[in-house]
Amino acid sequence: MEQFFAQTAWLIPSYPLMGMVLSLLWLPSITPLTGPRPAGYFNLGMTGLACLHGAIAFHATWQQAPQYIAFSWLQIADLDLTIPIEVSSITLGAILVVTSINFLAQVYAVGYLEMDWGWARFYALLALFEAGMCALALCDSLFFSYMILEVLTLGTYLLIGFWLNQSLVVTGARDAFLTKRVGDLVLLMGVLALYPLAGTWDFQELAVWAETADINPTTATLVGLALIAGPMGKCAQFPLHLWLDEAMEGPVPSTILRNSVVVATGAWVLIKLEPVLALSPTVLSVAIAIGSITAVGGTLISMAQVDVKRALSYLTSAYMGIVFIAVGAQLSNAAFLMILTHAVAISLLVMSSGSIVLNSITQDLTQMGGLWQRRPVSGLSYLVGVAGLIALPPLGGFWSMLALLDGVWSDRPVIAVILLLVNALAAFAVTRVFVLMFGGKPQPMTERSPENGWLVTLPMTILAGFVLHLPLVLQTLSLLPDWAVLNKDVALVLIWSTLSGCSLAALVYYGPTSKPIRLPWQALQNLLAYDFYTSRIYGFSVVGSVDRISRLIDWGDRYLVDGFVNMVGLASLFGGEALKYGNSGKTQSYVLTIALGIILITLLMTWSSLTNLSLVIGG
Repeated sequence: MEQFFAQTAWLIPSYPLMGMVLSLLWLPSITPLTGPRPAGYFNLGMTGLACLHGAIAFHATWQQAPQYIAFSWLQIADLDLTIPIEVSSITLGAILVVTSINFLAQVYAVGYLEMDWGWARFYALLALFEAGMCALALCDSLFFSYMILEVLTLGTYLLIGFWLNQSLVVTGARDAFLTKRVGDLVLLMGVLALYPLAGTWDFQELAVWAETADINPTTATLVGLALIAGPMGKCAQFPLHLWLDEAMEGPVPSTILRNSVVVATGAWVLIKLEPVLALSPTVLSVAIAIGSITAVGGTLISMAQVDVKRALSYLTSAYMGIVFIAVGAQLSNAAFLMILTHAVAISLLVMSSGSIVLNSITQDLTQMGGLWQRRPVSGLSYLVGVAGLIALPPLGGFWSMLALLDGVWSDRPVIAVILLLVNALAAFAVTRVFVLMFGGKPQPMTERSPENGWLVTLPMTILAGFVLHLPLVLQTLSLLPDWAVLNKDVALVLIWSTLSGCSLAALVYYGPTSKPIRLPWQALQNLLAYDFYTSRIYGFSVVGSVDRISRLIDWGDRYLVDGFVNMVGLASLFGGEALKYGNSGKTQSYVLTIALGIILITLLMTWSSLTNLSLVIGG
């Protein structure tokens, strides 16, 4: 029976697609008769079936050789577009993570969006996300992975703009879509340029080709840089990181999915392309540089945010930057482990903070405080999420960061220092948010803030239990790094960086000083709070240049192109009017006019000959 589920694992994306179709049947004309809830229940059932199918198939394929299935899609001349599918424990494990987090997010949404009537549209979009990510996990082709990423970009745009009657929501959805378009366009160039070189788009065959590829270094660098541009946009890496911050205008249940697994889709493709990227050391160095800038910058910006959702969004960018560092250092196993531990931990942080926002009716940290006695379940869940995200033993974040740090400790000391700094800053940032929400005295917005109902609280506590037990699960599957071969000094330094960040945040924010604590230098405070003024730099550079060029083109179109056309039209109009008044109706007048015209044309045509003749006679 298990083998049957493994052989049909390629059908898993069809479950959420069926849920999406069923949700779309709940049109506005039907919703008043039945209410919006059936649309959500259908999706919950389909997601549960997808998760169950993935779990059984995962058990059947564990420690087994991957199975490859090919579906012929299009054959034209020498171009053979066949859809290759990889069914393995890695791909099914990714599907299991996606479907389980989405299932909990959908249950959470039932309570969170209880009073919203847009269930059909919301759950249909969640199902589209789930189907796309499951298909991406199974797909073994770069070309079709690109197509799936485009579908996910559309889903991101629609989910961010879910509450489309709000101006900030519309702006955020638009900016997210356009920002991703930049990376996707460059990625498409890389995808198309890679095929003539390798003769294939299959990840498995690309890895084999890269082992013996003899390619010009400049070409390898240009293609590699194009290939990392797409994941930069998907993973919200500098300078394409602003969209994730603006995406926080969407509903919290969609943020759970987006900040945990949707942003990791770009990292998934990046890891699979690592053999191709390794053809150019320059590309690997660029990936490390981008990841380092984003990781350090993201944690610093998170420390200065007063919006709890935005504080967590910048941490998501920072941890995806750590994945970029792992890929650049060619530590793919550490990158996979980082994606997993980050996904479950950040999901829990978003759930617990969203639970606070729901009942406090604010997401401004300056208006929160004193919630520990009123919201103990949410507080404990947030603490578990913090422990699972940062390098705090024995939870998952510690093992993923330790595996990466141990791999670069001796050969790349600069990267090791960056990772320790990022870990300390991240620990400071998440502890700061905890103290501002749960510590101190109650504020007017938190005086009456009880725990939410079980539909919001239950998924949060289940996920907290999974974060706590994740190391045991990984140990059972033999996926944890071997403690016997790890550098114990590295582990000790990593733990000290975590404790330093947490202790400093608790000391600064839990003291008698009024909240929020501002940096001594106002310029530095503003620099971090406003994201290093990246949006303003975009405004007067890229956006400003496009605006000025557009205005210049518009002026040329109005006054040069349209002006010439209008001039010809007016000349024809006035000429026709003038000729109209010159018509007398007498034949002899027309004949005389024609004769005079012929004489004039003849004189003009023979003028040069007459001039030469007069010169000859005069000479």
